[in-house]
Amino acid sequence: MSQRNEDLQHFIDAAFVAFDKCVKDPQGRRSIAEIFSALERPGMQREGNGSRLPICAFLADALSVHTSDPALRRIMELFRRVEPLLEWRQRTKYDAATASENFLDGHANAMIIGPGGLEIRNDLWFGVTLLAPRVRYPDHNHPPEETYLVLSDGEFRQEDGDWFSPGIGGSFYNIPGIKHAMRSVDTPLFAFWVLLAERPH
Repeated sequence: MSQRNEDLQHFIDAAFVAFDKCVKDPQGRRSIAEIFSALERPGMQREGNGSRLPICAFLADALSVHTSDPALRRIMELFRRVEPLLEWRQRTKYDAATASENFLDGHANAMIIGPGGLEIRNDLWFGVTLLAPRVRYPDHNHPPEETYLVLSDGEFRQEDGDWFSPGIGGSFYNIPGIKHAMRSVDTPLFAFWVLLAERPH
């Protein structure tokens, strides 16, 4: 069995506490229970260093979470430890008609666990998105269900509904295949998301 990096294990433990505290949607709670149960089994560890993009200059502001919630402060503290190992990437295939003109250079995604992540596996994805101020992420969808934990101000939308602001520590659940999008306001947007790519039998 693979041996999990100690900092990554501490981050996963803190993430479970934060998601368990913040996720209210019943389907989201069921999903995160399945995801963190699967995470009890370590996957294959990726070797090599991480890499940043210019947009990551906004990370310092994004990680300065103004909250007294110890669970949120803890997940961010432990994210800082694993972040230097992450490979930040741009989404290069997207619906330009629904993205802001500054989208390409104004966003970055990193996979913590999943394809290309610190722990490589296909059954689940645990990632993070960073948007510079005033950036609109394009409409997109995917077969797996998804649960967000938001650690900044910012706005989100499902299908063609109204934009909503979960707030720091807010959470929401995306059913499989739903169209969704996000946009930052005057400050960077920072959010974790987990996908259950393969439902347990």
